[in-house]
Amino acid sequence: MTDSAPVGALAGFKVIDLSRVLGGPYCTQILADNGAEVIKIEPPQGDEVRDWGPPFKDGLSAYFAGVNRNKRAVALDLRTDEGKAVLLRLLDGADAVIENFKPGTMARWGLGYEEVLAETFPALIYCSITGFGAEGPFGGFPGYDAVAQALAGNISVNGSPESGPTRIGTPLVDLGTGLYAAIGILMAAEERRRSGRGQRIDACLFDTGVALMHPHAANYFMSGKAPTLTGNSHPNISPYDQYPTGRGQIFLGIGNDRQFRLLAEELGAPELAEDERFLHNPDRVINRDALNARLVELLAGCEAEDLSRRLSAKGAPAGAVLTIPEVMEHAHTAAREMTVALDGYRGTGLPIKFGRTPGAVRSKPPLFGAATRAVLAEAGYDAGEIERLIEQGVALEARGDAPS
Repeated sequence: MTDSAPVGALAGFKVIDLSRVLGGPYCTQILADNGAEVIKIEPPQGDEVRDWGPPFKDGLSAYFAGVNRNKRAVALDLRTDEGKAVLLRLLDGADAVIENFKPGTMARWGLGYEEVLAETFPALIYCSITGFGAEGPFGGFPGYDAVAQALAGNISVNGSPESGPTRIGTPLVDLGTGLYAAIGILMAAEERRRSGRGQRIDACLFDTGVALMHPHAANYFMSGKAPTLTGNSHPNISPYDQYPTGRGQIFLGIGNDRQFRLLAEELGAPELAEDERFLHNPDRVINRDALNARLVELLAGCEAEDLSRRLSAKGAPAGAVLTIPEVMEHAHTAAREMTVALDGYRGTGLPIKFGRTPGAVRSKPPLFGAATRAVLAEAGYDAGEIERLIEQGVALEARGDAPS
């Protein structure tokens, strides 16, 4: 990177990342993509998702590589007193620290926020990600994405009557928690600009899962009725569903009467928009089955991608149902720079586009302990001290207790 190259909106923002798996690393990758210096600290056995595969390439799992670019990897044994001392030195001057240990772990290690870190580093932003928080009947329980999806109701509204409740195909709760955590850290940074003080951020998968239950929660609060499985269709809008065409599947997202008229005209059936059963969205929702039956007839002679382009160009949202390879090689994906490549690494692009301070992929996902020596040296340890820490297993460059 040259001195004149953009460095991102968060240049100069330093993050110590103690998190593993998905929610925390996704949060810190967002920060790192936009210029933050992120030091990823792993335990001796490493972040467990290094082993979540296949596929693997160049010593990395795809799962790990997808959420850990633009970071520097350091390995420390925080169970040791010297490991804790190294962490405290790294926290000196850091803007934020993020961890996803079970509640109380940092306190048991003598690194609790209220007891130690807030006193030692009053400006530090401390973000804790857990499965269910520390309080309540599930407080302290471990949690992965699908478990939180189940307990927060997400699975109960996903699927069809034929399939039954179905896990959402992407880890939406973990990713959403990472997004909320990133937003929370930046909110805390803005408040710190006024107060000069850091604070603790409590983010958990269960809370995210509940918060993402729109419109099902809103519908329940207003009607008192439990949502039912509707497959691809929307409980409040019609036609908002997936349909077969003569070639491929298409999703129609028709949100208002004007869009419905455009759809009817494009399908060569303008009379649909004049049918009393389909005049307005509430009518179309009530008469969903009759409308869907007619649409399936009309769509049989269409080609999904061609029709989706024609409808969208006229202002009626529609999308052909594309596969992951089709998406990643699509012309619009390229136009939006939503794939990136660097020295053999490929990943998804940055969804936030800044006018003056764009983010960038500056470094590939790191191998375990790749920056241990360099980061310790930058923290003031001399070569002899670094060698001793490595020999004693306090700092590491190779994984211990990892699966073979």
